[in-house]
Amino acid sequence: MNKILIVDDEVALCEALEFVLEDEYEVQTLQNPSNIIRIIDAFSPDVVLLDLKIGEANGIDVLKTIKKENPNIEVIIMTAFGSIDSTVEAIKIGAFNYLIKPVKSEELKVFIKKAIEYRNLNNSFNNLRMVIEDEYSIKGVIGRSNKFVKALETIHKIKDFDSTVLILGESGTGKDVIAKALHFESPRRSHNLEIVNCAAIPSNLLESELFGYEKGAFTGADRKRIGRFELAHQGTIFLDEIGEMDLSLQAKILRVVEDMTITPIGSEKRKQINVRVIAATNRDLNELIKSGQFREDLYYRLNVIAISLPPLRERKEDISLFVKYFLDKFNKKFCKNIVGFDIEAYKHLENYYFPGNIRELENLMERIVALSDQTTIDLKLLSNYLDANYDSSKDNQNYLSMKVATPLKTLEKLMIESTLDYFNGNRGKTAAALQISERKLLYKIKEYEFS
Repeated sequence: MNKILIVDDEVALCEALEFVLEDEYEVQTLQNPSNIIRIIDAFSPDVVLLDLKIGEANGIDVLKTIKKENPNIEVIIMTAFGSIDSTVEAIKIGAFNYLIKPVKSEELKVFIKKAIEYRNLNNSFNNLRMVIEDEYSIKGVIGRSNKFVKALETIHKIKDFDSTVLILGESGTGKDVIAKALHFESPRRSHNLEIVNCAAIPSNLLESELFGYEKGAFTGADRKRIGRFELAHQGTIFLDEIGEMDLSLQAKILRVVEDMTITPIGSEKRKQINVRVIAATNRDLNELIKSGQFREDLYYRLNVIAISLPPLRERKEDISLFVKYFLDKFNKKFCKNIVGFDIEAYKHLENYYFPGNIRELENLMERIVALSDQTTIDLKLLSNYLDANYDSSKDNQNYLSMKVATPLKTLEKLMIESTLDYFNGNRGKTAAALQISERKLLYKIKEYEFS
């Protein structure tokens, strides 16, 4: 049963209101607010009915005290016609609503019901926010390997600052996880985190996505649209795969990073914004700069703080942590009870190259849990679901067999040829392992005349 505390110096009114409410609520009355915090702590009301004039006490001061000590309690003000100004002030301080005396019983019940609904909704929202912050903050990040711990240490050092961050790493290494952790560990956590995948949005649409547009700015712009930068005001924007962005748009991003202003398409007015910019890429930006595909000035603006994420094959001590996390996750999803890998299967998994990194491991675990009827994963079962192109007899020693003083072109050719052979000609996985685009890999294949 919800609890109502009535605070009024008129005993008769308190008794009347208690009579109206006692069938639906647990009610307590108070005529002297001097010890109201002690009463609230003992009674734990959901709603307080508070008179604006309680003897010599000022209801506004009492409201401030309640909201300071117990911000989640909803307060409904009771007031006479002559105190409207005070009522407006009370609403600004945080009162849920107000009732004009003499209080009507039906109106009172409706207001209390709405206040309790609002309180429950607010509590649910706060609980959800805490769950999200726990999941996406550093507490929810998985990893204990030395290379990954260095990345977490960097987050701890810069979490309270607005410095621009550039996250580097292969596809699937968790760059988005680090971006979310940076946001939810920062003072900006209560504002928006806008995530934009620059590679997933066609270049001719990316500008309007980022900056928004005015009504009539172009054919089909039948209404105004707010861009992602503006939506991220006072929060964070995460520009994922920024290495795929066109040069013309890079110039506009540079302007935003430099002076924190944007101009929506079709507008001549610049808008001031306040955002933290986090960017990420799996490309070698220095190579893109040399080839004229990425602006050097933008690179230096983004690369204030760099966080490099190691591939999963360099975080072998973390594989067991991810396996446990994904098993728990997918056992719940599919109502299964798979307990883990036997020793032989786990050793095989640990030696796998994982060109798709954590994302590939997650997909593998989901596939195994969804389709397997066994409670323990053995080598035969793992081999059924692991990449059919993987040959465990091959290992990274191929990359160490090149002699010192070998010409650079020869090294490059051998590296590409060895990696292609490692993945049985799979260009996508070869490009991911070499951290180059498939288009560049295809160019190199033609250049070196591989079959």
